[in-house]
Amino acid sequence: MQVPILSEEIAAGRNPEILFWVGCAGSFDQRAQSITKAFVTILNKVAIDYAILGSEEMCTGDPARRSGNEFMFQMMAYQNIQLLNQYQVKKIVTACPHCFNTLKNEYPELGGNYEVIHHATLIQDLINEGKIVLKEGGSFKGKKITYHDSCYLGRSNNIYEAPRNVIMALDAELVEMKRCKSNGLCCGAGGAQMFKEEEKGNTRINFERTNEAINTKATIIAAACPFCNTMMTDGIKVKEKEDEIQVLDIAELIAQSI
Repeated sequence: MQVPILSEEIAAGRNPEILFWVGCAGSFDQRAQSITKAFVTILNKVAIDYAILGSEEMCTGDPARRSGNEFMFQMMAYQNIQLLNQYQVKKIVTACPHCFNTLKNEYPELGGNYEVIHHATLIQDLINEGKIVLKEGGSFKGKKITYHDSCYLGRSNNIYEAPRNVIMALDAELVEMKRCKSNGLCCGAGGAQMFKEEEKGNTRINFERTNEAINTKATIIAAACPFCNTMMTDGIKVKEKEDEIQVLDIAELIAQSI
């Protein structure tokens, strides 16, 4: 895929309107790479003026801070902020709620002030503005879809409706899990838990959350976070429901419907 790199764009005298922050998962995780590709497909389709940092992008430092290494977080954040300010970045979009939360809420106190948008909000805006035109009778029409709220998108940033509105635009049937929105259950990956062994208990939290999704009788579990996607996919594999239930990011749902 042809994806513009910010340093090359600026060297050529262009100043892209939006920086797409890909994030570690979207860059290196094989499953999350398809979410990145789907979102880039949407950006290209609607001709949005964007670019990525490419090899200049570092981790935001979210896992370091969550796991208690404040020194490493500050170092990473400082380097990122220096780079972003050097390029005079004003607007950032990301498909990862962890990156979104850190860039939006934690970088300002270190000198990084940007307009940060989650891809769910941007996709909803593009649909509302008529820039994304969905196919009539798309592949998700009439299908039962349940949506899993990411903690960093929902409770941390109060974004509940944007991803749901995107699903509704597909002409699909949105079925809610018993625990949803502000009462949603974590997938088990937040707070750097993604990278450590779980403590002893009766079950894994992602198995419990997956069971709630299966109980809705939905054929698709929609997510808006690469970490949530991984945890829910693992849960589906354990239940051996891969042939019946798909776990898809909202960017993938839209990319397959335009």
